[in-house]
Amino acid sequence: MGAMERLPIGIFDSGVGGLTVLKSMRKLLPGEDFIYFGDTARVPYGTKSERTIIRYSLENARFLKGIGIKALVVACNTSSAYAIDILKEELEVPVIGVIKPGASAAVRSTKSGSIGVIGTNATIKSRAYTKEILALNPFARVVGRACPLLVPIIEEGLLNDEVTRIVIRRYLDELVKEVDTVVLGCTHYPLIKDTLKEIYTDINFVDSADETAKAVREAIGSKREREGKVRILVSDRTERFERIARMILEDEIEVEEVAVDKE
Repeated sequence: MGAMERLPIGIFDSGVGGLTVLKSMRKLLPGEDFIYFGDTARVPYGTKSERTIIRYSLENARFLKGIGIKALVVACNTSSAYAIDILKEELEVPVIGVIKPGASAAVRSTKSGSIGVIGTNATIKSRAYTKEILALNPFARVVGRACPLLVPIIEEGLLNDEVTRIVIRRYLDELVKEVDTVVLGCTHYPLIKDTLKEIYTDINFVDSADETAKAVREAIGSKREREGKVRILVSDRTERFERIARMILEDEIEVEEVAVDKE
């Protein structure tokens, strides 16, 4: 096995949500090592300008590249929407975002051809999902809905709280009248998927985490037969992050706080 093969797969997100992608990858690629970076000091990304999102994404990618990785997973829809092409130019390893796999799963899932996308302000404004979905099915109808309050609510750990239900209904009640499939266009949103399904029983919710994990396996072709290790880094270590991380990964974890070099 070459030196590159022994390196971990790098993952970054603005906060804790990308751990849903890590969880799926651990199941599908159990022999791989992973290094996860959550930029908790600067979360959320979805309210930032395009320029700032690209800068943060490049800083995160360069940080992980400096540690040594064999592939980069951009487990942040906002970064995937604005920075994926720049990151692919920057790194000499495979770079996989979450938008293309999620769009593909949505096109396969819809029966009516009407697809909703929920995400941060920045992700919805980018129309990245719309472009990917229409590239796969030009006859699809895509309706985007920004849900900016959901990330901070989820980061507070209010996953099945009455406040969360009120906010969900405020954002989605009109949307679900127009579509049969809704893409969870933020890696935080799978954490409230059960709540969403309870409220809207007839809607198919697409979580791109599993599809992203399949794309990573395709890109690196892993066949390692051993138990992989996971290292979790953050730019601001908080009790909240650790509590939600343990809940997502269903495992005891150690979290390290690190400083990322700024441009």
